[in-house]
Amino acid sequence: MKIITVNQLAIPEIKIVKFEKFVDQRGYFTEHFRESDFGGHSELRFFKKFKFLQANESYSKQGTVRGLHLQWNPFIGKLIRTIEGHMVDMILDIRLNSSTFGKIILFDMPMDKKNIWGEWIWVPPGFAHGNFFLEDTLIEYLCTGEYNPKCEAGISPLSTDIDWSIADKKLKKDFEKARNSNLLISDKDKNGYSIDEWSKSSSSKNFLNSSL
Repeated sequence: MKIITVNQLAIPEIKIVKFEKFVDQRGYFTEHFRESDFGGHSELRFFKKFKFLQANESYSKQGTVRGLHLQWNPFIGKLIRTIEGHMVDMILDIRLNSSTFGKIILFDMPMDKKNIWGEWIWVPPGFAHGNFFLEDTLIEYLCTGEYNPKCEAGISPLSTDIDWSIADKKLKKDFEKARNSNLLISDKDKNGYSIDEWSKSSSSKNFLNSSL
């Protein structure tokens, strides 16, 4: 695997890992993950304490919103990429003692087969994660823990008390357009916690910087 760049977003724990595709007249080949390359990279050494235990694939129709999902026992970090289509990733800080608690960031992740690179987004434990889709889209994500339905919750992406101040303005408009049109969202996701409700729940006490 050839890692080209590692960048951080407005919340520095969120990382974007760009990797090379080897392109010729036939198409391309890429090695999109290798444990030793992640753990050996100077900006990704924190990966040495993680092991990916579950891999998920998800297909979503245009106009779908998923999330914002979170889990404890075990905490889960996620490494996500777009295989085909156009995803916008949504990451919400739910750590009660964080300076960015309640703030959401958005990252645009379209898949263009002509690009000579691909990319992952790393969402560590301590964040609620979701996405919305501007096209019919296929994504993959690797998880550092196995799914436990007894210790999961969600923040509604429609909650009015989410802080969008550090979110990309154009992508926020894209989300608002999806929300105000033929929105596809599960009742479970739509009826998730507000930020205020989450902060008052007993489960939120699991999400402190020192505990993750």
